Amino acid sequence: MKIISILPWADWLALVCFFSLWVGYAWFSKAWARKRPSLLVTTNRYRRYWMEQAIERDPRMLDGLITQTLSNTPAFFSSTSILVIGALFALLGTTDKASELMSEIPFAQATTLLVFEFKILVLVAIFVYSFFRFSWCMRQYTFVALAIGSLPSPADFASGKYDRRTFADRAAALVGSAAETFNDGLRAYYFSFALLGWFVSPLVMVLATMVVVAILYSREFRSEVLHILKD
Repeated sequence: MKIISILPWADWLALVCFFSLWVGYAWFSKAWARKRPSLLVTTNRYRRYWMEQAIERDPRMLDGLITQTLSNTPAFFSSTSILVIGALFALLGTTDKASELMSEIPFAQATTLLVFEFKILVLVAIFVYSFFRFSWCMRQYTFVALAIGSLPSPADFASGKYDRRTFADRAAALVGSAAETFNDGLRAYYFSFALLGWFVSPLVMVLATMVVVAILYSREFRSEVLHILKD
């Protein structure tokens, strides 16, 4: 009961709306992708094309370089998440000054130090989640490298000793899983920007969350990149 009494009811409603929109959009994007191919589904097709080509290559140094390049991006965001978490914990030590600074912003809602610190901790939790998703993505790319390194030679595939489809499907599924995990972490970054509106007022956070959902939808289902990649 003490935890519930920390925040006013308007802040609790805004927080529930924030996470509902986040989880709801994640579910919607997967469900809607079955009817209207999303950017992730479309690029997964290209990942399948990539593995079909990798099977025919010998040696497969190019595929190893591609895998290493792909793993660099989640590595960057994983390191950035740690830096952001450290900065937020450092901010907890100066919440009085930060709260005073926010109170000087026009239309900003005045809050107690306890509420201000609670908002920072929620932001920390989001970046902790993103760190785990990005670090898991990095590890999955090591599995991709193992899958590519374990591919039999093109001659073995040509002789019928091994099935092309089985190896291509397995490797493509690994790359697709890594891409989906990266997408989860990147989505957390987007919603963290929406949460910043909470420091102004609950209404601003809800509006910012709706804007983020609209941006994510446009990029995943209506972007120019998606139009180019479609067959």
